[in-house]
Amino acid sequence: MKKCKCDLCKFENPKLSTAGIIIKDQKILVAKRVSEPFKGEWDFLGGYLQKNETPEEGHRREIKEELGVDSESIFLGAFPGTANYKEYSFPVIGFAYLTEIKGKIKLNKKENSKLAWVPISKLKTIAFDSNQKILKFIKEKFIYNWKDVVGLVDQLDPKATVTEQSFYRAMFNGYISKIEERGRLLGMGWIFPRQTILRHQAIVEDMIVDESQRGKGLGEKILKDLIKWAKRQEIEVIELTTNPKREAANSLYKKVGFKLHETNHYLLNLR
Repeated sequence: MKKCKCDLCKFENPKLSTAGIIIKDQKILVAKRVSEPFKGEWDFLGGYLQKNETPEEGHRREIKEELGVDSESIFLGAFPGTANYKEYSFPVIGFAYLTEIKGKIKLNKKENSKLAWVPISKLKTIAFDSNQKILKFIKEKFIYNWKDVVGLVDQLDPKATVTEQSFYRAMFNGYISKIEERGRLLGMGWIFPRQTILRHQAIVEDMIVDESQRGKGLGEKILKDLIKWAKRQEIEVIELTTNPKREAANSLYKKVGFKLHETNHYLLNLR
């Protein structure tokens, strides 16, 4: 491929595109391209920004054009790569967004010939090298045994409802430590940072070990992993709360160095 050598192109400033990571039941939505480059290959939903658009605006527009639905998105990261136009190649940066769609999707056949929900673990390739980097990232971050996640949450709080989207959003608002064995999720815990006026702190939530695995030290392993993550983020203070009746949990927190802090803890339920 040639590189354009005009004054505007010789600086090789990248063009910006977006990629929608749309996940349901551990399957990711992909579309089959109708035009070159990569005609007939799977691609993420999204596309290039237009003049005067922010990346978020451009991504919403692309999802609306290709699927006919509104969407909400969380930025996951930027992934550099290259793309082609006729005989020319040029640099791009793909902005990946965890995307939640609203409504019934309708394929725009001018954009793509086919849609498919493909298990994340079985999606082997994708159009564009920037998207291939995104796919690798998604496989590292998003592959979970979803039934096990729901089962653990039910043990933690039988009245709670967890959705895939809330789980993935939590993941990118902080860090989830997990313990797996032979594809089975045995325990997990979540920590998220919070910057106050006074300090950089973090909060531990949703610590749970499967009831069949308790007493084996898995909770301590998860908690120490969360603490290591906090140290890497230069967190000053870690906060957590637990029911006084959870004797094992209270003993664990004291064992690893947490101190009981007397305070008035208020909650205002807005739902």
